[in-house]
Amino acid sequence: MDSQNKSKRITKRLIEYDFKPMIFKLGVLSLIITIYVAYKVFIENKNIIISFSLFFLLTGLLYQGFRISENAKDFIFSIIASYSASLFLSFQSLFNSDLIFFLETWPYLFIIIYTIGIVSFNKERVTAQLTEGITLLLSLSIIYWSIDYGFVNIQSLFVKSILIIALIISGFSIVNALTNIKLSKTTRLILSIWSTIVMFSFSIDNILRVFNNGDIEIDNLSQGISISLQYFLLGVSAVYIMQNLLLLISLLPQKGGNYKKDLTVSKKEHINRYSDKQVNIKLSLFCILYSVTIYILNFKFQILPRHTMIWFVFFTFPIITYFTKRLNEQTIAKISIKK
Repeated sequence: MDSQNKSKRITKRLIEYDFKPMIFKLGVLSLIITIYVAYKVFIENKNIIISFSLFFLLTGLLYQGFRISENAKDFIFSIIASYSASLFLSFQSLFNSDLIFFLETWPYLFIIIYTIGIVSFNKERVTAQLTEGITLLLSLSIIYWSIDYGFVNIQSLFVKSILIIALIISGFSIVNALTNIKLSKTTRLILSIWSTIVMFSFSIDNILRVFNNGDIEIDNLSQGISISLQYFLLGVSAVYIMQNLLLLISLLPQKGGNYKKDLTVSKKEHINRYSDKQVNIKLSLFCILYSVTIYILNFKFQILPRHTMIWFVFFTFPIITYFTKRLNEQTIAKISIKK
């Protein structure tokens, strides 16, 4: 008990400690290192090829980081801290390996560190509360994903079993979203774990498919836009990929840990992150109409790769519902004023 209280006190002090002066000094030192790297590139006369795919990946990640950060200062300091940490960790490679190798690998180290930092220091904001609506969207997406992938045509007993389980849970989530069935703790636990598994499955598929594209070719405009969008959406989703990975790991036994106790904590975390409030049935119906229409059109005309279209729907649906809600509120306000 004393050790737990001590751990809490240390965590509290770390949160309350003002790291900004130290980060500012690290930023200055990082600037010096960056100038040194630029000088080294100039001296060695290296041809640096700008990766457009990496640019859009970073743009998506930083866009999401800005949305999660409480203010612009925190956002800037988080970038400086991650930039400094990634430089210092890879600085030795400047002397032990080729300069090109450093320039190619360092950005990905920055992405990993920045993503972990965002998840760790913004846990409450990153761990957005799940709702019946989100799970409904995920369930509809996994059904489309399975059909478009061709899993329904595979005769393997194992694959069929997985599909049946997925269909049952998807049906369960759809029924919950379209009715006023009380969301018990068990229901919330099931839907939370299901949402995490589906989101992580989409994430792995997205990562593999996006990087399989290679770099963006600016000569082919339509293909370039499609691949750029894929990398951007991958950057946007990177934070949630990491968060879902950590949530899934928490359900597994840890070496040297008390699994029963750890599992209880993890189950509680899943239950708490799932809202017990019923989603408006009209919103659920709109979600079905919006996502199913887009998925059917994409299945028929192959507008975007399936993994990109799924993340496109995830990205756009909350934006559409937000503006629709605002528009309805403004309309109601105008009507009340006229009365």
